[in-house]
Amino acid sequence: MFSSKTPKPDRAPTMANRPGDNGFSVLGADLVIKGSLQAEADLHVDGTIEGDVLCKSLVQGEASTIRGSISAASVRLSGTVEGPIEAAQVVILRSATVRGDVRYDALTIEQGAHVEGHFARRDGSASPGLALLG
Repeated sequence: MFSSKTPKPDRAPTMANRPGDNGFSVLGADLVIKGSLQAEADLHVDGTIEGDVLCKSLVQGEASTIRGSISAASVRLSGTVEGPIEAAQVVILRSATVRGDVRYDALTIEQGAHVEGHFARRDGSASPGLALLG
């Protein structure tokens, strides 16, 4: 009549099961991805990606490396990026090293960041969106 076992659902709920919730994905420091990565979610990368990244929002950890293009609504970079970046909002923190061209709507670069490349506003105007933080 009574059982100590509870019935298990057929599938555990996952991010894909929740309609309207794009979620947040984390790629750990021990992860190396060779190939392009596309996510509809916000993405936090602590590992290495050797390929292009397309996502809603990207946060990069200090020990992370991305070799490829980045395209997102917003990016916050703390690690190493080797490749072009295109985003509405770009924040380059002091621990970051960026080698590549950056196209942006708003740009913030902390003092101490290492950057090599061309910077251009996406609307083609000069660079009134540039902000340097110390």
